[in-house]
Amino acid sequence: MSRELLSQLNPALLWQHFATLCAFPRPSRHEAALRRHIGDWARQRGLAVEQDDIGNLLIRKPATPGMEDRAGIVLQGHLDMVAQINEGTTHNFHTDPIVPRIENGWVYATGTTLGADNGIGVAAALAVLEDDTLRHGPLEVLLTVDEEAGMSGARALKAGWLKGELLLNLDTEDWGEFYLGCAGGVDAVLQRNLISQPMPSGYQAVEFVVQGLRGGHSGVDIHLERGNAIQLLARVLQAADERYGARLIELRGGTLRNALPREAFALLAVPACDVPLLSALVAEYTAIFRAELAGVDEGIELIVRPAIATIALSATDSRLVLNLLQALPHGIRRWSRAVPGVVETSNNLGVVKVEAKKLHIDLMVRSLTDTGMHELAGSIAAIARLTGCSCELQGEYPGWAPKPESRALALLQNVYRARYGADAAVKVIHAGLECGLIGAAYPQLEMVSFGPTIRGAHSPDEGVEIASVGSFWELLAAALAAVPPASAPGSDQKEGYVSVAI
Repeated sequence: MSRELLSQLNPALLWQHFATLCAFPRPSRHEAALRRHIGDWARQRGLAVEQDDIGNLLIRKPATPGMEDRAGIVLQGHLDMVAQINEGTTHNFHTDPIVPRIENGWVYATGTTLGADNGIGVAAALAVLEDDTLRHGPLEVLLTVDEEAGMSGARALKAGWLKGELLLNLDTEDWGEFYLGCAGGVDAVLQRNLISQPMPSGYQAVEFVVQGLRGGHSGVDIHLERGNAIQLLARVLQAADERYGARLIELRGGTLRNALPREAFALLAVPACDVPLLSALVAEYTAIFRAELAGVDEGIELIVRPAIATIALSATDSRLVLNLLQALPHGIRRWSRAVPGVVETSNNLGVVKVEAKKLHIDLMVRSLTDTGMHELAGSIAAIARLTGCSCELQGEYPGWAPKPESRALALLQNVYRARYGADAAVKVIHAGLECGLIGAAYPQLEMVSFGPTIRGAHSPDEGVEIASVGSFWELLAAALAAVPPASAPGSDQKEGYVSVAI
């Protein structure tokens, strides 16, 4: 279905490869089937294919005749995608293909994330490998694994494997912008044992639901101040505790530490005599939230309905959990002074589970500076200690420091200027790209990141603008043809460099 639907789009080769990606389930850490398919496909075309111990794939294509002296180019993207689904949609990310649809010049999925992040970049790289009409120097395509769940593929990248001088990362989401830097990040995992007791006499179980929020990418969209379903639900539940002596039974909200929580669900024990009052509570807080989120997340819904349960948390632990969820930071901590208009440090309260006498919370801290990252992570750890939670900081990865004097940037900027008569914007992104980790293993690589326009990444609203994909492809093809000559071994070549204000 996806191949037939997408076959009408141009550039044809790119969309054909994207249709193949849609056909292969590929959530983080489950890329093996797709990787095998791509490896077999490349070998059938006579291309050199290598795989490292963690599962990263490297495909090499020789230079086209007459381009052998050009600098080696590495095209880089990641095979995995974020697996997000709308409540009520039936989809198994481990077995079911993505079902795309076309609407008003955009491609979306049906009730799930689309995987344009980073499927379009990967499809473009594969199309370059297949299209023998393109002119390019020595070419490598590096396809990493597990980018979305911890960047373990890029983290394990071994030195000496890549031969190229310039790396084009195809994993950003605003056409007409080139990225030269990104935030680093660290995950914080909080856990605590809880005390459950039999349901208090005269109490009845009810379920509260917060849904209808837009969600999104916890880095790219954090500045939009969309609602966090977890914290909004905690506010309602705390009001029920204060007014009626309610007790928390279970709670779950969010699905990924790098996606803004769109939905949250809780079971609450409430005195049976007060249950009729909950409709008024829901109406009150629905009005409050819609006023607070006006123009940002106006689709929010708050629902209460009957439920069944036999136990509840102790009053002390119930209040501790609700207070903790409101005390933990979420959103922007600090705007950058070095790069105006860019978030420096933020946190996403991404996932919460309260069940089986256990509390589990996943948060993701991002920052353009190591000190900013460590300060905010330390604040979270301090809150954890005050509430008796353990706090494990894990998966830290470095940011990507901008190097405006770069042949990779000069290459793209010169081609963009020739095509459009103006320079593209050069930016730093408050999201994690693999360039920082790749640069740690390959400090000599000159890197730049660009891509088509993608909106709603990490949410079921994800879509990619069709026209921008065509422009992205044309720029990529033209840039490959315009690659400068390779540097002489041991030289400090500066020819072709430009200095760009960020």
